[in-house]
Amino acid sequence: MNHDYTYRRLDKDDAALLLVDHQSGLISLVQDFEPSEFKNNVLATAACGRYFGLPTILTTSFEDGPNGPLVPELTEMFPDAPYIARPGNINAWDNEEFLAAVKATGKKQLIIAGVVTEVCVAFPALSAIEEGYDVFVVTDASGTFNKTTRDSAWSRMEAAGVQLMGWFAMACELHRDWRNDVEGLGALLSEHIPNYRNLMTSYFARKA
Repeated sequence: MNHDYTYRRLDKDDAALLLVDHQSGLISLVQDFEPSEFKNNVLATAACGRYFGLPTILTTSFEDGPNGPLVPELTEMFPDAPYIARPGNINAWDNEEFLAAVKATGKKQLIIAGVVTEVCVAFPALSAIEEGYDVFVVTDASGTFNKTTRDSAWSRMEAAGVQLMGWFAMACELHRDWRNDVEGLGALLSEHIPNYRNLMTSYFARKA
């Protein structure tokens, strides 16, 4: 037993979701995941935010330039979320409007996903750690040029105390107990993991 370790787990009542720079131009740079796989992971992460009622903030960087607009599915999913179009700040944390939106959530846990991993994700993640937040980065909803740049970004964030996890782990840690809502979470998982639909089909068959 490691007496020095404290398991800081996600708490749906104390977490906010930050979706950073999932823009049409930047997403075309993502090479560490297949395009359809990556988009599915991003939308699954967003769907978790909506399902658990997490305050969600959308932000883009220099969207009038080559980075392009935010992928439309995210604005459709969160029509009322703060949407901060940063005019030039590379690190979202350097943008006063973004920082104000984060602080306005009142949450101490920040779940971050974005493009590209070593810049748009790592910079605000490290900034938030410095300010005392608990930071969780969704590794499979954050993409970059290749595995080398991804691995260096993960190492840098981990060394600072960022927790790295995939969206499925995020969903399960937020949910805590299947009995909270089998069918609701099951439907979400089935939507984004094709094989999971088989589990739910057998579940419904047994239930009937």
